[in-house]
Amino acid sequence: MKKYLSYAAMSALVVAFGTESAVAEEWNVSLWGKRRAFTEHVERLAELVNEKTDGEFTLNISYGGLSNNRENLDGISIGAFEMAQFCAGYHRDKNPSITVMELPFLGVSSLEQEIELSMAVYQHPAAVNDLGRWNATLLMPSPLPQYNIVGVGDAPSSLADFDGLSVRATGGIGAAMETVGAVPTSMSASEVRQAMDSGVVKAVAFAPHAHMSFGTIENATWWTENLNPGTVNCPVVVNTDALDSLSDAHRDALLGSVDEALDHYVAHYNGATMEAWGPALDEREITRVTFSDEEIAAFKDAAAAPAAAAWIEQNTAAGLPAQDLYDLVTGMIANGS
Repeated sequence: MKKYLSYAAMSALVVAFGTESAVAEEWNVSLWGKRRAFTEHVERLAELVNEKTDGEFTLNISYGGLSNNRENLDGISIGAFEMAQFCAGYHRDKNPSITVMELPFLGVSSLEQEIELSMAVYQHPAAVNDLGRWNATLLMPSPLPQYNIVGVGDAPSSLADFDGLSVRATGGIGAAMETVGAVPTSMSASEVRQAMDSGVVKAVAFAPHAHMSFGTIENATWWTENLNPGTVNCPVVVNTDALDSLSDAHRDALLGSVDEALDHYVAHYNGATMEAWGPALDEREITRVTFSDEEIAAFKDAAAAPAAAAWIEQNTAAGLPAQDLYDLVTGMIANGS
């Protein structure tokens, strides 16, 4: 937790040194798993904040030691820690505004575009208010490429082969997989390897880094190279009260480091992570499955529009300006943003 000095103690420092001294502050940060491509922006943010404040403001990163990943937003809401990462699909009812970014087949083409779209959504008043219910301020996304699926057993030769297949797929990806007959199951990343090993699921939808980090490729026999049904949105949030209580210098150091932290993340993901992905598949002799353009187009037609319509209807009924959020995202994509 943040280390506070009492007013009396601060006054004593002023008296002792004749001028107000910087007050050291520490924040606890709740992540999960282990350090990987998905957390590189948080790691870099901690380095930058430490450098810019000469060690007076530190982010103490914990991988699983503070909270379960599905409970990180709850922890933020009660001030159990000051910063956390979570994925919108873990609890869609708690953060419906940002699940617009998880709709299938939006057509996002790069990590940079994912960042631009996410930040626009995060700054929308509806998203600010939505996360404000949990005393959370959206700080930055964890941009991920399009998901694809690894599985065990016989490789699918067409989308029809997904019929009845149990697939770990959350959010809009899960909804998309249902349209081809798959049976989506939602679970956190840390539960997936055990579920695969025990046969609870036969396939898993992840981004490349997660397939490597959570071991889904160790027993896999196939991987879909071009399914690309969508991705997930996993923001980093901070406790709003903690953010507001920072000194101006420390707040500036934090907020002013976000862009550089994201630049580092993108360079790392597009570089080291993707350079390791192909060899990881080849070493394990994993079959790469490619679907025809006609099948992908039919998949998109079956999944995209119905999912968007259902999302808009459901969230409009819940009081969100859902059409406005959807138009914001799709409009930016159409304009090449």
